[in-house]
Amino acid sequence: MKHPLALAFATACLLAFGAVRASAAISITEWAYQGGGGEFVEFTNLGAAAVDMTGWSFDDNTGVAGSLSLSGFGIVAPGESVILTDLTAAAFRTEWNLAPTVKVVGENTQNLGRADEINLYDSSNVRIDWLTYDDQTLGSPRTNNASANPLTLAAVGAHNSTLWKLSVAGDSYGSVTSVNGGIGNPGKFTLVPEPASAAVLVSALLGFGVVRRRVR
Repeated sequence: MKHPLALAFATACLLAFGAVRASAAISITEWAYQGGGGEFVEFTNLGAAAVDMTGWSFDDNTGVAGSLSLSGFGIVAPGESVILTDLTAAAFRTEWNLAPTVKVVGENTQNLGRADEINLYDSSNVRIDWLTYDDQTLGSPRTNNASANPLTLAAVGAHNSTLWKLSVAGDSYGSVTSVNGGIGNPGKFTLVPEPASAAVLVSALLGFGVVRRRVR
């Protein structure tokens, strides 16, 4: 039988861990500032719980929370990717042959440039994720005809655009060519981790409780 204090401590830590992941789980996972497939930013829920994006917002390098609403995404399930684009939602789905179930917020008027910033804010106007890129001074991928993807899962949320690479049709990210020649994989993210972190944390904490009982 596990020590009641260890169980309580593990439960509290799990709840805290879940709260942190719920607020920070949505991350930037792909972007293209120009090209035949339209300008777009993909956000993916990398956590183990659904996230309600009502009240969330996007802004470019002006850094103003609330300037462009992302409430249209609604509830985003674990592993789900959603898209913000300058095209209409219908035009973007047609361009990339996306299913109607892929959530798209269209007609973004805060157009990205060759050197810009992507800022994601939650409903409390807290900046959850951001990425500054510039293919001239920062060495970022030049996403004017192909999107950029993180080299590894560790690159997501690292805020370092040099850790990203251009999409190539048929690559490991599942990239395809859009109707008008853009290359990317919007609406899916292949580096989504298994939601095992919480279980590992609880196991470690409970184990710690058992060890403490044995050494007394």
